[in-house]
Amino acid sequence: MTDPMTDTATPGGPFVADSDPAAPIAVLHSRIRVEERRLLDEFDRRRVRYELLDTRTAVFRPDQPRLPYRGALSREISHTRNVYATRLLEHAGLTVVNSHDIITTCGDKLLTTLRLLDSGIPTPRVLVGLTPDAALDALDDFGYPVVAKPLTGSWGRLGARLKERETAEAVLEHKAALTGPQHQITYIQDYVDKPGRDIRAYVFGREVVGAIYKYSDHWRTNTARGGRPVVCPVGPDLEKLLVATAEAMGEGVLAVDLLEGPDGDLFVNEVNHTPEFHGAIDVLGTGMVGRYVDYVLDRLDRPGHLLDPTPAVR
Repeated sequence: MTDPMTDTATPGGPFVADSDPAAPIAVLHSRIRVEERRLLDEFDRRRVRYELLDTRTAVFRPDQPRLPYRGALSREISHTRNVYATRLLEHAGLTVVNSHDIITTCGDKLLTTLRLLDSGIPTPRVLVGLTPDAALDALDDFGYPVVAKPLTGSWGRLGARLKERETAEAVLEHKAALTGPQHQITYIQDYVDKPGRDIRAYVFGREVVGAIYKYSDHWRTNTARGGRPVVCPVGPDLEKLLVATAEAMGEGVLAVDLLEGPDGDLFVNEVNHTPEFHGAIDVLGTGMVGRYVDYVLDRLDRPGHLLDPTPAVR
């Protein structure tokens, strides 16, 4: 294994995919946060070999795709690099936790919403304008209050609650001035009048491993913004909704964010593909890290988990 704080690995060359469970697991990353440190410590405790691939320096050769890894665990925080790195690893025949499809879908709020709707999962109403001006014109009929969100991003960054048209005009005018075509796609979500808290639940594969309430006086309850975690009981209805959400998104390690409506109805708000969990560990216990690693090792060691990187002849 390599020193996670100093060493990086640069794949390239005519490698051969290695299904030997003693082969190292590639760990995609660019920063070692609390979550990554705990996962690596658990690998070390179990004497599981791993090799860190820093996406800021890694180089791939798609024409020579085979790589000497047992599989890969992605903990990359950059959505763009995560999307392409996981696809490159899958092209090389490796199983990646999470998969390229999960990361592509869950990393984009609109794609997440479409997947949820296709699967019949309750989610807040959404308005999408391909320009900010188009969205603004439609908001009077859609109704206020609403929340404007960027398609990608975490921690509630660049999210804004719009209570009436005057606020919407100011926020969407600013959005229209942002560079980059993706910023022009305007994703507006109905504001759910929740009871001062959100729910975050962790699903590994199809197993619900725990859930927390995130309490805050602010409408954004992210623990990274000071939201206070408290254990949330997982009853049959919540568990059923979480498993259905995981099945809709694809098997992986997911953090599902839910909102409670005024009548107690639950809505899936977002699904996180590279979840932070240090706040959850404080109340759910450190056994969560072991279960995370259990799932990763099981997923990578299933018979036939290696993909065939050789393109079909047509």
